[in-house]
Amino acid sequence: MKLMSDLDLSGRRVLIRQDLNVPLREGEITNDARLRAAAPSLVDALNQGAAVIVMSHLGRPVEGQWTEQASLAPIAARLSELIGRDVLMAKKWRQVAPLPGDVVLLENVRFNEGEASNDAALAADYAALCDVFVMDAFGTAHRAQASTHGVAHAAPVACAGPLLHAELTALARALTDARRPMLAVVGGSKVSTKLQVLDSLTQRCDSLILGGGIANTFLAAAGYSVGNSLCEWDLVDTARRLMDRVDIPLPVDVVVAPGIDAGHRAEVKLAAEVAGDDMILDVGPETAAGIAERVATSATILWNGPLGVFEQAPFAAGTRVLAEAIAASEGFSLAGGGDTLAAIDLFDVASGVSYISTGGGAFLEYVEGKELPAVAALRARADHAS
Repeated sequence: MKLMSDLDLSGRRVLIRQDLNVPLREGEITNDARLRAAAPSLVDALNQGAAVIVMSHLGRPVEGQWTEQASLAPIAARLSELIGRDVLMAKKWRQVAPLPGDVVLLENVRFNEGEASNDAALAADYAALCDVFVMDAFGTAHRAQASTHGVAHAAPVACAGPLLHAELTALARALTDARRPMLAVVGGSKVSTKLQVLDSLTQRCDSLILGGGIANTFLAAAGYSVGNSLCEWDLVDTARRLMDRVDIPLPVDVVVAPGIDAGHRAEVKLAAEVAGDDMILDVGPETAAGIAERVATSATILWNGPLGVFEQAPFAAGTRVLAEAIAASEGFSLAGGGDTLAAIDLFDVASGVSYISTGGGAFLEYVEGKELPAVAALRARADHAS
């Protein structure tokens, strides 16, 4: 791919697609991590003397209908603080004509009819705004939409931004070029939602640690009782097949309770002693200690998903031990996914993780081995140019 860092942006109109989709509560940003990750790319372009135009989506509004709840106005205000200069909002975005040193944020691209369907006319309108299009939104790189894919083909020049390049480099380091031994940690409620991720990782990693409801299905596949725990019985045979392919150490002890809201009755049991009315809601201390030892001896760690219901204190210990072990590890660690990032924040270990991905669905699709449409578009442009 052509990279933004390879280009001279002085005096040029630079349209940067970023992922500024942050959580809001009553119009206030509750977590600005994606904005902080995006800001350096804007500063780089401004320092080169570019006229910067930024676009992003926010939430899932109905196309063609503006709503205050999905407006990027709060994002413009926070970006202004982060980069130290005014970020202007453009609701009538087709008329924008910034000068070098200006930063203009276009209103939510999902207000535009044809965005989701990758409408060629809309993509051409985006492309008409710029001399250079920069795709810097890894979190939406798995979507072939007008602002991520179509514009990359229509713009005079298209390249990857610093954040997108950093994400792809980190993923390659954790997967394609991983130092051994490689450990993958995958949590979540259902095997079915991460089946392709698990299938891909069993062909790449040396060991695979499982947590949450996913681990329950594998415990059942090994012949253990899982009581009233979440378990996908129709995928037990699939779990056995994956266990035959790679080392998947199962929990030796677990934290159980009658239900998620019955934390006051939580107790540690051996995995072999789970009763019919128990729900498995975390790994036990012996299992967590064993996982920490594996993390410490791994050269590469990929982490996606918690080990238990970490949002509630009685079931948080397993994920806390994992997070702290990864933060203390000397290996290269890559973390991705919404719940994973929430756990990193909760246990305050961000500084110890080598790379924290800003992508959710894009992260998972890359791990599955899928080509991301926006990345494919940039590569196609580079191949055509050469």
